[in-house]
Order: sequence, then structure tokens, then C-alpha cells
Amino acid sequence: MTKKQIELNVEDISAVEKPANRARLVKAPEHFISQELIADINANGLDETRRGFLRKGFMSAVGGAAAGLAAPLAFAAGEGDPAILEKQEWQTTLGKNVATMPYGVPSIYEANLIRRESPGLTRVSAASVAFTPLQGLFGTITPNGLHFERHHQGWYNLNPETHRLMVNGMVKNARVFTMNDLMRLPSVSRTHFIECGANTGLEWGNVAVPTVQYTHGMLSCCEFTGVPLKVLLEECGADLKKGKFLLAEGGDGSGMTRTINLESCLDDTIVAWSMNGEMLRPENGFPLRLVVPGVQGVSWVKWLRRLEVGDMPWNAKDEAVHYIELMPDGMHRQYASIQECKSVITTPSGGQQLLDKGFYNVSGMAWSGRGKIRRVDVSFDGGNNWRQARLETPVLTKSITRFNIDWVWDGSPAILQSRAVDDTGYIQPSIKTLRNVRGTRSIYHNNAIQSWKLDSNGEVSNVQVG
Repeated sequence: MTKKQIELNVEDISAVEKPANRARLVKAPEHFISQELIADINANGLDETRRGFLRKGFMSAVGGAAAGLAAPLAFAAGEGDPAILEKQEWQTTLGKNVATMPYGVPSIYEANLIRRESPGLTRVSAASVAFTPLQGLFGTITPNGLHFERHHQGWYNLNPETHRLMVNGMVKNARVFTMNDLMRLPSVSRTHFIECGANTGLEWGNVAVPTVQYTHGMLSCCEFTGVPLKVLLEECGADLKKGKFLLAEGGDGSGMTRTINLESCLDDTIVAWSMNGEMLRPENGFPLRLVVPGVQGVSWVKWLRRLEVGDMPWNAKDEAVHYIELMPDGMHRQYASIQECKSVITTPSGGQQLLDKGFYNVSGMAWSGRGKIRRVDVSFDGGNNWRQARLETPVLTKSITRFNIDWVWDGSPAILQSRAVDDTGYIQPSIKTLRNVRGTRSIYHNNAIQSWKLDSNGEVSNVQVG
């Protein structure tokens, strides 16, 4: 890594000599796992042998994608681009009518940008995860159709006309609300991230998965609309002096229930019915879910049917047996709900390939469950030297912040990392620092710095650097 690479800033970009073919980046391959291997992993688990098959299939797919782009680049550079020189079909024919598709869908050329389930993660897909393709997103907002899914007993399409929400416990007036009742109350719209507590969990022990979709894809960010929890509790006369906790119960078959600390979340929690301007999608809790900014996603209870105010935690099954962390001394860490400051580079990232030397915009996401992102630093040499990235506005509290930084790749190997700092002063730790405190036996709350290894041939892979 040269000094010029490290110190390059935006003013220097115009002076950099660029190759004839502009730097190109090959997207990560999507369908690199055979159905036979998926069935084997589901039946027998993900051991080192099967992990090797995953990596082999993945790298073969990367090579094929890169080879397919080489010919068009050479043709365009030598003879001119027919896409510019010749009239195209859509320039000489009538296009489709207005409202041909009454509810719009993405382009057919974006068909690979979808949520994906990781093979071998769970034995039953109804109790599994579908990961958001972070490598293909821009800005900060996650489209509704790509918002990650995590279910414990499958999702449902509930009828909003018959759905009810009960508020009881330490309240003067226990009430049952219809959706119409709730939507008549004062509402707010706020943008927040939601992250599963197990996001990046497979990285605790060793590098496990190849792309950012699988390392960090249990993460989404949306604008949610609903009634503030505080308004709803005041409507029912909740005792907010003696009542310190809230039990949130979902209407799914698993009976998902979570204890919420009222003191820490009363001011910004929302009982929400809308996401990104439309009603919640069924797989995201339609018609009603809890939005608890900054707290792990399991507490954002979907298909919300009951809220109970109490004076102590409930120790429900989903917080006494599940979603607990095994510490190095053998003790369990319980109710560790805050999602700490974290970031990840999404472009370039694992599975992608740089086809040429030259200028690249390195981009990623940063977020913190304690407030706003204050700074993001990026390293191209495994953490020896750091440069401050640009934070794109708006920078919102408990929301994803997009960062960008200019970089000219000279063709030498590199290790890309990002390190976020929030407005409490908390600095995102290295994996070694985190393991020294938490060990390697957990699967929750891994907010360590992510490392992407860039080889001289342009291939980007997942690697762990202390």
C-alpha cells in the first residue's frame, strides 16, 4: 500500500491517470449453490468439508462473471459502442401503456437482487432468515420488498378488520383497540434501522459466509409510521411511575413475547402500521408491529396483539432460553438488547471483483442503537492507516448513515475496513478486542470491524483481521 493511496483526497482525483477502460466492478454471484448441496447442508449441517464446497462454488461463479464482461469492454474501446452509434429498439417503437403493472415491480434486469435464505442456517424455513442484499442497495432506505425477514413460525396475512390490540396490566383502563381506533390517534413518521441481534453471528468463530448479504444482511432501514407508544399508554392511563417494563406479545404461532424496558424506550417507540409510505408487508408484521429504535429486532414484535405494563421483567421463553449470550466464564448475558455502533463496506465487498486499476467510490453503511453516527474511518491496509469518509446526509438518530470515500486502486493486494464512531464517543471494536471480552461462543451482538481482502486479480473475499 503506497502513501499516495492512503492520502488521496477528492481534489486529487482529476489528476489521476485513468486506464482506457474505466474501472469496472463485477457483482457478487447469486446462484452459486447447487440444490444437492443445499439439501446436504440442511440434512447434515455445515461442517468444514461442506463449507469448502460453498467457497469453491462461489469462486467458480466469480470467475465466470468476470470472464463474461471482458469481451464487451474490449469491443467498446476499439471500435466504438453500438449502444450509442445505432438506434435501439426502444427508440423506434411504442412503449408499454400507463398502469400496465398497477403495482410497479423492479426491472427484469434486477431480478437477482432479492432476499435470500442461507442454506443450513435452520432446519425449517418457517423459522429462518431471508437476508437483505446490502451489496446492491444505494442510500439508506431499504425497499419494502427487500426488507430482511426473521420468523419463528412462518408469516401470516392477517385481516386488519378483525385484528385487535389489547393494552392491560398496570393501567387504569384496560382496552382493546381495532386498527381504525389506532389510526385515529396522533401519529408520527420516523426513519430507523432494524437489526437482528444475530446479525454477523456466523463471524464470531471464523469466516463463515462469502458476501455482505450473508454477513450483515439481517439489517434494514425504513420510514415507519404509527402511534407513539407513549400516547397509547397515556390513553389507557398507564402507571408510568410503578410500571417499569412492557410485555409485547405477537400474534404468530410461536407466541413471541418480549420484555421492553420502558425507561429506555418510552420516548421513541412506535406502534406502527406503515413502512415506507405503505402498509406493512405481511412478512414484516402486517397490520401492526412494534418499532423499538436501537434495540435488537426480536423486540420489534410483529403481528402485535397485546401490550402489558408491569413492574418487573417477564423472563419469557424468548428471552430466558433464546437470545441470550454465553460468556467466557460460562455465565449467560441476558437482556443485552441495544445494537451497538457498527459499520460495513458494501462496495466493494465479498464476492465482487474489480476488473481494472483506477478510481473507485468505496461505499458502505454505519449505524448505532445509541444515537447518531459522528464519524466513519476507512482503512485500505488492514487498520494500519485510516482516512475519514464522507457522511451523506441526512444523518439521523438510530438510523443508517451512508458513507463514501474516494480511492484509486493501484492493483496491489489490500484489506478494506470501516470503523464507525457514534455521538456517545463509542468506537466500533476489532474482532480481537470483542472476543477478548465476549469470547467466541456467542451468536449475538457482533459489531466488530469487518475486513474484505482484495487480491491483485481484483477478487474480494471475506477475511478476519484482528
